[in-house]
Amino acid sequence: MSDSQISFDEAKLAKYQEIQEAGLPMYPAHFEREVTLAEIRERYAEIGHDPSEEEITTAGRIYSIRRHGKTIFVDVGDDSARLQLYVRKNDIGDEPFDRFKKFVDAGDVIGITGRVFRTKMGEITIWVSTYHLLTKSVCAMPEKFHGLKNTEMRYRHRYLDLIMNPESRETFRLRSRAIAELRTFLNSRDFLEFETPTLQPVYGGANARPFTTYHNALEQKLFLRIAPELYLKRLVVGGFEKVYEIAKNFRNEDIDTHHNPEFSMVEIYAAYHDYKDMMNLTEEIVTHLVLGTCGTASITFDGTEISFERPWRRLTMEDAVKEYADIDVFATPVEELAAIAEKEDMEKWEAAKTHGDYLALFFEHFCEDKLIQPTFIYDFPVENSPLAKRHRSKPGFTERFELFVNGMELANGFSELNDPLDQKERFEAQDQKRRLGDLEAQMIDYDFINALGYGMPPTGGVGIGIDRLVMLLTGNDSIKEVILFPSMRRLSQNGDGDGEGSAEDEKQE
Repeated sequence: MSDSQISFDEAKLAKYQEIQEAGLPMYPAHFEREVTLAEIRERYAEIGHDPSEEEITTAGRIYSIRRHGKTIFVDVGDDSARLQLYVRKNDIGDEPFDRFKKFVDAGDVIGITGRVFRTKMGEITIWVSTYHLLTKSVCAMPEKFHGLKNTEMRYRHRYLDLIMNPESRETFRLRSRAIAELRTFLNSRDFLEFETPTLQPVYGGANARPFTTYHNALEQKLFLRIAPELYLKRLVVGGFEKVYEIAKNFRNEDIDTHHNPEFSMVEIYAAYHDYKDMMNLTEEIVTHLVLGTCGTASITFDGTEISFERPWRRLTMEDAVKEYADIDVFATPVEELAAIAEKEDMEKWEAAKTHGDYLALFFEHFCEDKLIQPTFIYDFPVENSPLAKRHRSKPGFTERFELFVNGMELANGFSELNDPLDQKERFEAQDQKRRLGDLEAQMIDYDFINALGYGMPPTGGVGIGIDRLVMLLTGNDSIKEVILFPSMRRLSQNGDGDGEGSAEDEKQE
């Protein structure tokens, strides 16, 4: 099925038409639901075979129907639980029963009133006295016993995934709780949440290829932000000392299990802090979220136990390469480093020129996937850290760290560069790379340089990837499992996934 096709079911459409012709309600605007299904299960946990004295009114989506002559058993579910219904012709009347039997299908949403009892099989059940069709489904549901297993369909039609797979709903419920807990944590420590521009005239704050658009009224090119960093630091210049933003960022990059072009992160800045302070804060935040969502400081991911008990390991990038690759980068001539990189067929190795370039290259190639337990890698070369402050005691390095868990980068932080002349020089070096064809190099943000010229206090900053953190918390090894609507290649009319639409589609866009 292409993205432009509608998958209405012919049999259900025929029922829709009959219901409409009979003048029966199909999509009422309101229904007074008294209790959720989970509340019913809790309230009547000790119920026996005799029905409850009081009637309850609830609602849910039908997942399956089992017809047995003058009785029908129905499984319904809502956001909280699933429950069985017992519908009997003698109780609801001939005409309502016949309408139920003829018109109501799996996928429909119904409201019911009835008494609660426990069947001989031990199942808490509602003995229905009246029902109301609240929403008529006109698309066929997946098979009731097999659910929705096709991975691509789950991503493309997330609503169907959420209907059919409780574990998917739980993943996104946990994600929502984690973000709420993150806000509570930061707010309780006097951080202020702000919103900065998503459309930016100059992109920056990270090394990434941007998405480009055009504003007709302004008659100028704009970019979807790759990070909120430069705007948040403008706020620190303006006098807000502790700021953060939970931001959607957009990077025009490859899609894989750890990358999606649209992703979420939190960026945090604190005046009078440095990168060591931000490592401590990152430890506090992540450990707090792991404990709050999982109830324990250890999680099991793909069969490996990962402990978030503090303190975490801290290792310089230089020492990491020595430990995992047995290479002392700065004691090795550049020519030998180039030969190693070529032999290992490292990505973009030909662009490396300095020891600092090779240190970053070797770390990515030899070390990242070895860092399973939470590990801070710190002291990055200045060549690949254009926004970090130069190291106070190690020439050629910056005060920068990254957090790795299960071989995946989870956070990136600095002692923020606040020297406007140094920042101008590094932006110019980045811009030169960009002009020479490096699509991920940064532009020169002259207004940001100007802001630094008014004076930004010593500041620490960190960005934490929310999607990747949720991957760890939920045990998912693909970022698409934790993003509700991940980026997918557009399907063509014949469903071959070539991404091409019709001419009419293009006009509408």
